[in-house]
Amino acid sequence: MARTIDITADRQAALEAASAALADGFAIAIPTETVYGLAADATNPLAIARIYETKGRPRFNPLICHMADLAMAEEHAEFDPVSRALAKAFWPGPLTLVLPLKRESPIHSLATAGLDSVGIRVPKGFAGALIGAFGRPLAAPSANTSGGVSATSAAHVEADLGARIPLILDAGPSAVGVESTIVKAEGGQLRLLRPGGLAAREIERIAGQPLLRAKAASAAIEAPGMLASHYAPGASVRLNATAVEPGEALIAFGSAAVSGADSARIVLDLSPRGDLAEAAANLFDYMKRADASGARSIAFSPIPEEGLGEAINDRLQRAAAPRDSRTGNRMENRAR
Repeated sequence: MARTIDITADRQAALEAASAALADGFAIAIPTETVYGLAADATNPLAIARIYETKGRPRFNPLICHMADLAMAEEHAEFDPVSRALAKAFWPGPLTLVLPLKRESPIHSLATAGLDSVGIRVPKGFAGALIGAFGRPLAAPSANTSGGVSATSAAHVEADLGARIPLILDAGPSAVGVESTIVKAEGGQLRLLRPGGLAAREIERIAGQPLLRAKAASAAIEAPGMLASHYAPGASVRLNATAVEPGEALIAFGSAAVSGADSARIVLDLSPRGDLAEAAANLFDYMKRADASGARSIAFSPIPEEGLGEAINDRLQRAAAPRDSRTGNRMENRAR
């Protein structure tokens, strides 16, 4: 089982243990402000392979590479003026930029799934300090089995991957609760590849232009989180519910009245006061709790599309996507 270190109790011990494990080529669980990540040296192919093996992640699905700061990011990727402005405005923070990979960058092609671009983020807090101390970028998807619900606490990681990794760093619950927003500048335009913890309107404010939305059904896999089915619990997911069916769990929003709620297996409210930031922070934890209730399906109340609601609805739509009935696995969009 994994060793867990409480960062708040001994930050230096956590830094030393994590740096040693990463140097030895292991994948370890680290906290970020978005979700917990399964991190490994982005320049070491054996270490990156451990991420894919531990998660059971398809190798055509690229990994975000996390940097200590903008200066480190510029060593590995080419920045256009708009991307640099966004980086200066929002890093460290929940924004990933997909950029051309420099030919001389030591980031291994396993991390980029063979693409000539790389998704880069500078995380807040301990993760950024760890990358600075380690001195190399970390590839770090969410610390959970591929396609499942992302981990927003060390306990979530322990329950899912604890038997498969050597170390979990515990910094308490993730503050943002959903993955980063992913954006790509191309041909003078900005494309939103994945909604996330930074609202699109904030990006548009700095960029001075609208974000173009990708069509999920036809989009090539250019960044993490673009599979048609993803973020799914064991139970099926039903969206925009106004009534609870027998055997269902209910995840509500804003104290909305839902018919039959008194007979639900469990009732959770993402934010009784209708705060989308609070809802995002609670989303994955509540999905795990509803799934653990034994409900055959999880019904979600409608959630507004504005602000962080875009990211929440993106996760829910992918969680509710059809699964392969022959294998029980979620169906995957294999477009490149």
